[in-house]
Amino acid sequence: MTTNESNSTSTNMGTAKSPPLKLKKVYLLAWFLCALFYFYQYAVRSAPGVMQSELTAAWGENEIGSIISAYYIAYAIMALVAGVLLDRYGAHRTIPAGIAVVGVGCLLFAQGSEIAGMIGFVLQAIGAIFGFIGASYVAARYLPARMLAIFIGLTQCLGMAGAAFGSKPVHMAIDPTGSFQVPWQTVWITFGFIGFVLAIATWFVMPKDSGDSATHHGSLSIKSLVSPFKIVFGNPQSWYAGIIGGLLFVPTTIGALVWATSFLHSGENLPMSDAASIASIVPIGWVIGCPLLGYISDKMGKRKPVLIGGALVMLVVGITAVYMPAESTIWMRYSVALILGIASGAAMIPFSMIKEANPPEVKGTAAGSMNFIVFGTTGLLSPFVSFLMGPTPDSSLTLTQFQEALLPLIGAIVVALILSFFINETGLKKDKINV
Repeated sequence: MTTNESNSTSTNMGTAKSPPLKLKKVYLLAWFLCALFYFYQYAVRSAPGVMQSELTAAWGENEIGSIISAYYIAYAIMALVAGVLLDRYGAHRTIPAGIAVVGVGCLLFAQGSEIAGMIGFVLQAIGAIFGFIGASYVAARYLPARMLAIFIGLTQCLGMAGAAFGSKPVHMAIDPTGSFQVPWQTVWITFGFIGFVLAIATWFVMPKDSGDSATHHGSLSIKSLVSPFKIVFGNPQSWYAGIIGGLLFVPTTIGALVWATSFLHSGENLPMSDAASIASIVPIGWVIGCPLLGYISDKMGKRKPVLIGGALVMLVVGITAVYMPAESTIWMRYSVALILGIASGAAMIPFSMIKEANPPEVKGTAAGSMNFIVFGTTGLLSPFVSFLMGPTPDSSLTLTQFQEALLPLIGAIVVALILSFFINETGLKKDKINV
């Protein structure tokens, strides 16, 4: 989109409020509550993974795979809807409602039946999308533009921490051989209560102004709903940002979080405990890398050098991880996993770039569209990699077959690197960050 086109769009859709130049405590608190919501919804999302035996027993020996699929389908669709709602109605009228919907979904999940679990989990997805998109919207609208990348990185950092919280403590609480032996339904009731408290707190703190565009506040129509999507998806830079972000996500979301344990255990013959521990280091690297690379990008006032540099490190370390010599020590493998996770923080840079490449009045739509493209990229590549792995990878694949199946993830980094040279620089060059 050219400068003239951007200015014309801004004129047609109304003038959006510019971000403040200084960091204000009330806006920082508003962002923190949104990021805390992102932490909370990740903990909720991760909880079923550690209570599979309890859920299977309660639901008559049915698997929980169907509710996981339903969650991500609803999450991807709502990514588009949430962005439009934020642009139209603002953060105060949407984000607290999203938190409350997650709380309701948790209470429904606690009812115990499979149908209630399915409906509750889908409701959680519908509300959960306002976590990351809401936090990035608040950061883009109310916090200094020169600090956007670091706050988006910190948001993702809290999300990864929430995933860990939703696993280990929940497992400790419901473990029938442990000290607490809490019923799994009680965990979900507690999650619901936490959600309602957070929704109320966010409602009181969140600035009470409306959305970014005056025309968004007019009567609802197909034209008013489609217009922001035409702006975002009509901008080639949006597609570059979305595809680059999606391709840089898959080596960790598909490779590290899904297949790394099987690859290390069955392919490289490591003990299961070591394989699982090494794979778990990658998300820890994310916790470090997302805010760190965001801070470096904001400090430089540029996005592309950090994006390209991080992707290059991912490429080198990714190849090393897949083709590491058998005689490599366990600490070398831990180091490779940690560096891969840190470098993967580069995947968050395009989340800032898509907002900066589009007019201010479509911040929410840009964030939603970004999430939609990223999840779509993951959704397309995940079945392909699974197909290459075969039906029973743990028992049938050799090391060479594992390596061949993981090659598309290496290729994804290469394609992201190539596209990174075509995307426009969107950073604001600043010599100093004043907090």
